[in-house]
Amino acid sequence: MAPEGARVAKLITERGMASRREADEWIAAGWVRVNGRLAVLGQRAAADAVIEIDPRAHAEQARSVTVLLNKPVGYVSGQAEDGYEPASVLVTPANRWSGDASRIEFRPAHLRHLAPAGRLDIDSTGLLVLTQDGRVAKRLIGDETRVEKEYLVRVATTREGGLPETDLDRLRHGMELDGVVLRPAQVSWQNEEQLRIVLREGRKRQIRRMCELVGLTVLGLKRVRIGSVSLGPLPVGQWRYLRDDERF
Repeated sequence: MAPEGARVAKLITERGMASRREADEWIAAGWVRVNGRLAVLGQRAAADAVIEIDPRAHAEQARSVTVLLNKPVGYVSGQAEDGYEPASVLVTPANRWSGDASRIEFRPAHLRHLAPAGRLDIDSTGLLVLTQDGRVAKRLIGDETRVEKEYLVRVATTREGGLPETDLDRLRHGMELDGVVLRPAQVSWQNEEQLRIVLREGRKRQIRRMCELVGLTVLGLKRVRIGSVSLGPLPVGQWRYLRDDERF
């Protein structure tokens, strides 16, 4: 007989209170009560269960930081692979942008559990979000996210006359990758060699694959905005903290 209800950590995540990792840590620390009783790891509860979170957990969450990095080519977003370093190694006091206006004092603890909230492939540059805050990660990652991500894409084509308007329309709507119909995208020319593309999803190497389908070769790809947070003048290889007044 299947156990009843969902895991408490999953319910906490679904209610937008924390990430799954945070929820497990809170339960282990004794900061979660379900229907008035202390929760234990692995516990299940009904969907309408009353879940109370100790204020200490929210205080810990409030101290979490989010870092904005202008990722250079040659670094991977997540774990090291094939001899390439993760972009997180660039988050050092020496690489902090002098224009950072967050007024947050750097502490080594800010590197603990700092994880990428979304991908940016090794050949791409621009805005990469690294965060300790499960709420930020949940907002930016996953199939249900609707947060806009804006890219400048330098392209080349061997076709005479350039890219037909019909193919530009294909990029905007009607494409399919891996048997999945893509969400509508905003696509326009930034200049003669560069497209501006805005997506509300993030499939692996999506823009490069979309361009290949219409005969374009991507020569350079740079992410310049996520939601209402822009890369701005942040130099390549440098980082800053997300300010309190900024929201994705």
